[in-house]
Amino acid sequence: MKRLFDVLVSTVGLIVLSPIMLLLAIAVKLSSPGPVLYMGERVGLHGKPFRMAKFRSMRVNADKQGSSITTKGDSRVTSIGRILRRTKLDEIPQLFNVLIGHMSLVGPRPETPPWVALYTEQQKRVLSVRPGITDPAQIMFRHEEDYLKTDRHYKALMQHKLDIQLRYIDQQSFFEDLRILLKTVCTLFERHPSAEAMSIYNSISQEN
Repeated sequence: MKRLFDVLVSTVGLIVLSPIMLLLAIAVKLSSPGPVLYMGERVGLHGKPFRMAKFRSMRVNADKQGSSITTKGDSRVTSIGRILRRTKLDEIPQLFNVLIGHMSLVGPRPETPPWVALYTEQQKRVLSVRPGITDPAQIMFRHEEDYLKTDRHYKALMQHKLDIQLRYIDQQSFFEDLRILLKTVCTLFERHPSAEAMSIYNSISQEN
């Protein structure tokens, strides 16, 4: 049922959003030299790597010009890229990943191979399900770019994310996924992190 739902929603989503995707593609192309899409390597189901599609929001080869994480005011982010990242419109092309089967609409957010290499054996259980466009950790830490400053900060935050994602795996259901999708849409209109997220951001900053 989950896979059928993914295929139906991603297909309809791509059709309905195609005019917006075209406009965004033109905006990305005009904003800076380089391809429209960024195809970043991520680790998926059972540890299999795949290329995750996003509208390019940073300069070409930005990953070789600084930190592995993106922070507030990062000079590598293009002018249109700031809008895309803030609104999460850069994530729309991942509907293609869902349609292909690399991803699900809801599931643990995929990480890059270097970060996955740091997982403990227990944490690797997040690789037992398809990664998703959104999950409870993605919702809680929607504003992480505004509060994380170093790779050490992200490493500490990743432990909290993995705990949340493992709980999602234990409790996942079709109706829970629907709830998460609805909450994801609502979160897009929230301007500030929750009190729980702020508490975690502050503790990470103090410890590191």
